[in-house]
Amino acid sequence: MKSITINGSQRESVGKVATKALRNAGKVPCVLYGGDNPLHFSAEELSFSKLVYTPNAHTVVIALEDGSTHNAILQDIQFHPVTDKILHIDFYRLFDDKEVTMDIPVKVVGKSPGVMNGGVLRLNKRKLRVKAIPANLPDFIEADISELKIGNKLYVTALQNENYKLLHADNTVVCQVRISRAAMKAAQDAAKAEKEGEA
Repeated sequence: MKSITINGSQRESVGKVATKALRNAGKVPCVLYGGDNPLHFSAEELSFSKLVYTPNAHTVVIALEDGSTHNAILQDIQFHPVTDKILHIDFYRLFDDKEVTMDIPVKVVGKSPGVMNGGVLRLNKRKLRVKAIPANLPDFIEADISELKIGNKLYVTALQNENYKLLHADNTVVCQVRISRAAMKAAQDAAKAEKEGEA
């Protein structure tokens, strides 16, 4: 999985006043959990754009001024309700032998016979929740639609992998091919015309 480096500065004071001063300076207060003690740090708001405003999943390397680096994943993020500015980010520390849970994007591959015959592909799940050790976290999960005819559904069970565990019920639909509105209307019109012809 691709990794993004965030350069940060450790925070000594974590009160409301210090936090407000950070935000006014264009920085985002962050906390790294998962170690012995939570690590408080801040980083420039702009440095999070590739991590936050993207459909892709990334791990993070937090590089602090003292030369230490910490591997992590983004766990929680708070936005301002009006301005959408990032107010706070929680990270979770990665350990090579410890499983973590992360949302991974779904990538559709293959050509569906149903879509080629006028059906419409509906992606019910753009991301799937995955549990794995960091080395086994995939960049994306492939959903192969080459067998899907009109009316077929692709369930999460078809995407199981021995490297990671999908944290969804077996009956979760990832995507499906539905009859298009135009095709449905044409079928209804044809049936109606047939009835009128018989009358």
